[in-house]
Amino acid sequence: MRDLSKCLLCILALVLCLTGILPCLGEEELHLEESVLLNDDGTESPDPKESTVETAGTARDDFISRMIALGEKLYTRANGKAQRAHYAGDIYVCKNFTVYLFRQNRDDFRMAAYPDTQLVIPNNLPAKQCKPYAYGIFWEDVPAEKGNPFEIAAQFKYDSALSYEENFDLACAFMRKAQRGDFFQMSADYDYGVGAHSAIMLAYDPEADAIHWMDSNMRGKKVGGIRYGIVQYDAVKPVSWWASAFCKKKRGATLYRLREDIVYAEEAAHE
Repeated sequence: MRDLSKCLLCILALVLCLTGILPCLGEEELHLEESVLLNDDGTESPDPKESTVETAGTARDDFISRMIALGEKLYTRANGKAQRAHYAGDIYVCKNFTVYLFRQNRDDFRMAAYPDTQLVIPNNLPAKQCKPYAYGIFWEDVPAEKGNPFEIAAQFKYDSALSYEENFDLACAFMRKAQRGDFFQMSADYDYGVGAHSAIMLAYDPEADAIHWMDSNMRGKKVGGIRYGIVQYDAVKPVSWWASAFCKKKRGATLYRLREDIVYAEEAAHE
């Protein structure tokens, strides 16, 4: 009877986890819900990760294209309406949004150097470990052999030994290094608020000296004490606007870029 009771308790715990009453453990700190997405009328929407995007190029290019396509679908479906971005499982929280796009597409890809290792995306580095800088500039240093397919492509940290003008020039130069598919992480103090924000870069336009990007919850509002965020796709702002956001003492930003050796999981399994 004791064994039967333990078995029933295990089954009950599993059911509670699956229904969201108890938290489920994952490999990363962020516990995102894989819930069914509904239309405004309550009917089930098609799975947004089902993409018909045709891409030419490498597996890495395809991975980036799939994430961008999913971000565009979520943006289109939101139709300008703010989405709940308040609880830990809400995919429209800024970092959750980028993590969701990554996780929904990662299973088809691997790193050639580690073909048996599932890809993971690091959490933000805890605030205590960011000091003397503010929380939000850095990710945890997860090694590639543990599944992290990202490398630091560029980073800006405000240097108090330099003038503001010198720092600003460095911040602008940093932003001009952004490439399609780069995951962007910053600690900012700007017109939309103060703190950490995550985004995915779509392009740098040298003629306009501007950045195209997608994200969620940069702009938002509170209703009844609950935060709601706006989903953005192909938003555009000048490099100078971005630089002014994080060119502040103890603040900065990082561009995280996928490694070049991204391959299809199916191909990796046969090598």
